[in-house]
Amino acid sequence: MVWTAKDIPDQSGRTAVVTGANSGIGYCAARELARRGARVLLACRSETRGKEAVDRLKAEVRGARAGYRHLDLGDLSSVRAFAAGYDGTTLDLLVNNAGVMALPYGTTADGFETQMGVNHLGHFALTGLLLPRLLATPGARIVSVSSGMHAVANVDPGDLNSERRYRRWIAYARSKSANLLFVHELSRRLATAGAGTVAAAAHPGYASTALQTRAARMEKRRTVERVVNLGNRVIAQSADAGALPLLYAATAPGVLPDSFTGPRFQGWRGSPVPSWRAPWTRDDRSGELLWAASEQLTGVRYELPAAG
Repeated sequence: MVWTAKDIPDQSGRTAVVTGANSGIGYCAARELARRGARVLLACRSETRGKEAVDRLKAEVRGARAGYRHLDLGDLSSVRAFAAGYDGTTLDLLVNNAGVMALPYGTTADGFETQMGVNHLGHFALTGLLLPRLLATPGARIVSVSSGMHAVANVDPGDLNSERRYRRWIAYARSKSANLLFVHELSRRLATAGAGTVAAAAHPGYASTALQTRAARMEKRRTVERVVNLGNRVIAQSADAGALPLLYAATAPGVLPDSFTGPRFQGWRGSPVPSWRAPWTRDDRSGELLWAASEQLTGVRYELPAAG
């Protein structure tokens, strides 16, 4: 069976937060959730781009309930402000989608290496701060967006900030492995606590978005930017298609905790199916170490109920 956006169940009465939803697969996911009746909050770093995305979404989806909320995942004070300002006691869906890829070395406002800081640590903090609302909502889900590139490198919990040596693609792969290892450890903790919230992961394959060209634009590498744009046009699938694994993990019946959904054909393109993942992303000890390091760096402790 080929799963498409038309198969998304009715989302009326549900609220979703989608990070990085001003463009790419985040925007496509937010739009389709709104199309099915969800109230969607587009959590974006840029107020201008975020509000423009809301206006575009409302123009595409008549009667859509959508709004912008400021969120800079590279600044823990912004993450805390977003969680504190969330206007509800329940939350049905948190989509940890925002990310950066293969950037030159830099640090976040809190001194974290940018890719690990935005892709993992910011989302770790956000999820923990919103967890009480998710736990209070029957059927709630947390979906983290990883990448097939996670297979390039494992996480080093003792050097999350790449202080020993920085290689941009290795750092990106580690942050994407961290996304999967986070979902694994969170799923284990939710199960131990007897919570019904499902944490799952997804990846878009090779989807045409602005993510691939950001580093080249920052560094004014015009030739690289042109080559990447050519690949986006010729090889990549659309952002709409890339959003399908995320939407499947977020809405399809029977999605299992700690599952990983990606495109059907070689993990690059096609309809959503279970995706291969590196064995280290299901290692309990590594998950515990990453969790401890993430708590120490962010200062966020998860409030989980006692089992039974």
